[in-house]
Amino acid sequence: MKVDCLIVGAGPAGSMMAKEMASLGYDTMVVEKRQEIGAPKRCAEGITKHGLDKFGIKLHPLCISGRIGGAMLYSPSGKRVTMEGKEMEGYVLERKIFEKWLASEAIKKGANYMIKSHAIAMKRHNGMWRVEIQTVEGKKSMEARLVIGADGVESKVGKWAGLKTVNKITDYHSGIQFEMANVNAEENYIHLFFGRDVAPLGYAWIFPKAFSSNVGLGILEKGAKMKAYDYLIKFIKEHDEFFKNAQPIEINGGGVPVAHFTEMVADGVMLVGDAAQLVNPIHGGGIARALHSSIMAAEIADKAFKRNDFSKEMLKEYERKWDEEYGEKTEKLMKLRNFLEKLEDKDFELLADILQGEDIFALTQAKLSFMVRKVITHPGLLKLAKKYLMD
Repeated sequence: MKVDCLIVGAGPAGSMMAKEMASLGYDTMVVEKRQEIGAPKRCAEGITKHGLDKFGIKLHPLCISGRIGGAMLYSPSGKRVTMEGKEMEGYVLERKIFEKWLASEAIKKGANYMIKSHAIAMKRHNGMWRVEIQTVEGKKSMEARLVIGADGVESKVGKWAGLKTVNKITDYHSGIQFEMANVNAEENYIHLFFGRDVAPLGYAWIFPKAFSSNVGLGILEKGAKMKAYDYLIKFIKEHDEFFKNAQPIEINGGGVPVAHFTEMVADGVMLVGDAAQLVNPIHGGGIARALHSSIMAAEIADKAFKRNDFSKEMLKEYERKWDEEYGEKTEKLMKLRNFLEKLEDKDFELLADILQGEDIFALTQAKLSFMVRKVITHPGLLKLAKKYLMD
């Protein structure tokens, strides 16, 4: 089989890429190793309304399992800071429906899909990529002028293309999450919990949904005394006000990349979404960035097809466009992450006293300089802020 564009992975990035390429008239094939698109989910399922409006995406109503009007942040002792405003508005998705809906939209545009079909090898052949695929009908070989790696954080496509696809172990959070029924958390808010004893060098969360809640945490194991699962059980036991009569109905876990590596393209290959580790380094959210990466990649892929040039140099325009849009902000958020990782519980308590919701939102938007003014009367925090947040 020969196709114009072969996409490995049918997550949000893969299906958005398929929709874009099929809309442009290219023969597009998506191969997905799972037997069901969308399952198992490996995220808290939150996305901002702004992140969808920016790309002109109008969700099918069934994709929405909850609405977000703001966030409640909790210090180690339970002090609460509330973030609200139009910029915070968003949705808690039902990923199992959302990803199927995205795939359906791509199929309507002409994309083809193969499920339970695992890409197992890839090599160059006559200026194209030949990909070996293990399907339910046996092994098949497929050739493509362009291969898109949308195969997640441990991208095999990137590795086969000779790209650096693994970051330092310290740039991955260990994540674990229950979906729980009967959680007593205020709806229309996401709830975030901080502290070294709660989730070392990370945070815990509650994302209320229609009839359940995502309850999980992410930690950096270098600062942990236990496994992520043990911290989650401890968190639930210590917060009876939320979980007194709650029970888990699903469990998921996995690694969350919190740093982006630079190489996103090779000859005839582009990486999108988690395969290029395109997540927000503060909260680890990646759905919006995954969608945007595919929209950008499809624009450059279209140019490559029109010029019949799939060289790394040609495709690197995608990488440059990404850096223009996100590079400076991501670099600043990495600084903020380094700052937050140095804080002790007493420092989080202090920040809960001196920061308002709008201050925290400004930090998440990489507006860092005001922090020095906020902590100027607190020598320890001031020293850390100057060291990690200033240029």
